Amino acid sequence: MTKLGYTLSSEEFGPTELVDIARRAEEAGFDFLSISDHFHPWVSAQGESPFVWSTLGGIATATDEIEVGVGVTCPTIRIHPVNVAHAVATVDEMLGDRFTFGVGTGENLNEHVTGERWPEHDVRLEMLDEAMDVMRSLWTGETTSHHGEHYTVGNARLYTVPDEQPTTIGSAFGPQTAEWVADTVDGLWCSGPKSEPVEAYEDAGGDGPKYSQLHGCYADSEEEAIDTIYEQWPNGSLPGELGQELPTPAHFEQAAQMVEKEDIAEAGTTTAPDPQAHIDSIEQAIDAGYDHVYFHQIGPEQEKALEFYEGEVLPSFE
Repeated sequence: MTKLGYTLSSEEFGPTELVDIARRAEEAGFDFLSISDHFHPWVSAQGESPFVWSTLGGIATATDEIEVGVGVTCPTIRIHPVNVAHAVATVDEMLGDRFTFGVGTGENLNEHVTGERWPEHDVRLEMLDEAMDVMRSLWTGETTSHHGEHYTVGNARLYTVPDEQPTTIGSAFGPQTAEWVADTVDGLWCSGPKSEPVEAYEDAGGDGPKYSQLHGCYADSEEEAIDTIYEQWPNGSLPGELGQELPTPAHFEQAAQMVEKEDIAEAGTTTAPDPQAHIDSIEQAIDAGYDHVYFHQIGPEQEKALEFYEGEVLPSFE
């Protein structure tokens, strides 16, 4: 059965607001939440970027049953995998079997802040693979030392660890990373209802859960929704690999000058206030092979969107 989720956008809301949205999404009947892990917002108009691991502690105490995931963390450059493993172990202990840890090769926007060089994708994937080895060793609760190509760990032991290894899903957009995800972690994460990553993941033997994030804006009119996205989330309409390569919100704002409102309407975001448009978007993702589909409401009108989904969209999938 497909599980339906809701996005907690760390780029758009402060930590206390995110906890409140999480509580409300559980009340509305969503099956799971996914929260983003960013150091910077994409553009300054989004306005926020709290530390996700602190926010997750609040969500753990404010919710009771809803599943919670991070979509996704890059545990390789900005934060050493020892520290990420520590954070994940603590949150997993608080949320128990409700928690899913998402990993990816990251974006320059967040990872350049320590002054380290931003490597090409193949190197980032090697780093992620080694980071997973380090984190899994630490999650056993045993003393870990590691002397690898990218990381060194000396006599480190986590004393607060979950009983089992945290469930981990991996972000993939192309076949190379999808194959790594199938070989290394427990499931697949992707943005948008793309069928190609699912096919590559399954062809490589992947048989775990598959997550797809759908972007949109529920508003009183389609024009209002497009205006909100144009102001708050123009980065969603940027082409190619810019999202992985641009280093600062200022650069994203410069690139976003190329985006027209017509591009937003053509980018696959759901902007119509008609419930059927949102239902069709979810069904498209299900048809593409995803069994966990979650909606990102762009902009400040979170309560309006939650009420709309509670009354008009979620009942269609019961």
